[in-house]
Amino acid sequence: MAHPDQTHPDHSGGPASVRTGSPGTDAPLSRTPTPLGEPAFDGHRPPSPELVADCVHCGFCLPTCPTYALWGEEMDSPRGRIYLMKQGLEGEPMTPAMVQHIDRCLGCMACVTACPSGVQYDKLIEATRAQVERRFRRSLAERALRTAIFAFFPHPRRLRLMRGPLRLHQASGLSQRLRKSGLLQRISPTLAAMEELAPPVGRAERVPERTPAQGERRGTVGMLLGCVQREFFPGVNAATARVLSAEGFDVIAPAAQGCCGALSAHSGRENEAQRFARALVDQLDQRGQSDGASVALDAVVVNSAGCGSLMKEYADLLADDPAYAERAKRFADGVRDVAEFLHERGTVAPRHPLPVTIAYHDACHLGHAQRVRTQPRELLRGIPGLQLREIAEADLCCGSAGIYNILNPAAARELGDRKAANVLRTKAQLLVTANPGCLMQVASSVERTGQKIALAHTVEVLDASIRGLPVQSLGVSDTSVLDPPNEVTRAAPFPPKKR
Repeated sequence: MAHPDQTHPDHSGGPASVRTGSPGTDAPLSRTPTPLGEPAFDGHRPPSPELVADCVHCGFCLPTCPTYALWGEEMDSPRGRIYLMKQGLEGEPMTPAMVQHIDRCLGCMACVTACPSGVQYDKLIEATRAQVERRFRRSLAERALRTAIFAFFPHPRRLRLMRGPLRLHQASGLSQRLRKSGLLQRISPTLAAMEELAPPVGRAERVPERTPAQGERRGTVGMLLGCVQREFFPGVNAATARVLSAEGFDVIAPAAQGCCGALSAHSGRENEAQRFARALVDQLDQRGQSDGASVALDAVVVNSAGCGSLMKEYADLLADDPAYAERAKRFADGVRDVAEFLHERGTVAPRHPLPVTIAYHDACHLGHAQRVRTQPRELLRGIPGLQLREIAEADLCCGSAGIYNILNPAAARELGDRKAANVLRTKAQLLVTANPGCLMQVASSVERTGQKIALAHTVEVLDASIRGLPVQSLGVSDTSVLDPPNEVTRAAPFPPKKR
């Protein structure tokens, strides 16, 4: 993708001129004078100068960064963005160009994994985004789009109201006709992206507030239900509760719980994220409600990578709140991804064979942000008959990145197409990952190729094996040709990780 020039000096002695608009959206490019105003950052949680200074500009982050891979532009790399943060800390104003480069970051944290100096880019980009959202006035169109997104996505009840109309839209055949015609893409890439990403609306499947353990009881866990996960991937939540129950855990999932705040925090909406976090801590503060009585929780289990990533950072998010700081730290210490939790505790439920070849995709906020990589692979390889194949460019983001694929549809589309091509090259029958956004993004990208691959969450595959379901229950239709079983496949159970 061609990248536009960003700055054009004005030799008259006035301020520089900056091109606004983004190659990742349908916004037109226009020249706007750079304001000679106050410093970019105020005194409330600016990016840490100490963390900025940790960057030694070695360049190890460059090949791992999706936007640098797309455009080859220094300021669209982690190193370049840190340089912009340093300028802001030194008193430079917040220009449209600076905001544009910050907005283009997917927040995938691949650079955090790659950095030999341990630069905490995750903390830097979140602090910078919060400054941008407070201090920079976006265009009317941008404000309207972001307002609409956050009026619905972090609110499960509002999302539930969308299920009926979306189901009718999909059943009418209009969805397929719009995609084939390309009309919506020509009118508005943003609307086209939202329509393409919408998952098929199936039967609503609600998780009970308490699911009792099967067999010998090994503990009690709280479970995050989420927003998009709850309303558009309800089967994932149901499978999570069944798997945890089969492994000997009581599952407490209060229906009244709301959003965890991940979308808000990762988009710089600090106050909103904090409100969501406080409410969730109140619901699942290491204690769950079971028939009106409080019960101690061994962990809070999460099946969405982006949600789990933020929940593990609640101590930082609520550090300045005296009423919640200590509670948030305790809460964050108890958060576990479902694969991480099962791997730590060990599995006891028998696995039935699943003769299927899968490709495993590391969701960025699971693999990079939470460093959970081997655990889901070991759990999947513990299923007899299952073969796991790795995907080329596994560390490169699929382009979902929360709401990035709506705000920056062109860039996200290019990354999604690249990921889909690598997935299809594995010749796997089933793509497995651990994030609803990734499932929607890859499904949309594969559909554009005219090819098909079944998609499932990690816990859905475990659930099918524990229940003895056929691979067709996971959407796999072609089971006629399978390679010999992989030698590394081994049967469950496996012992718990030493703690």
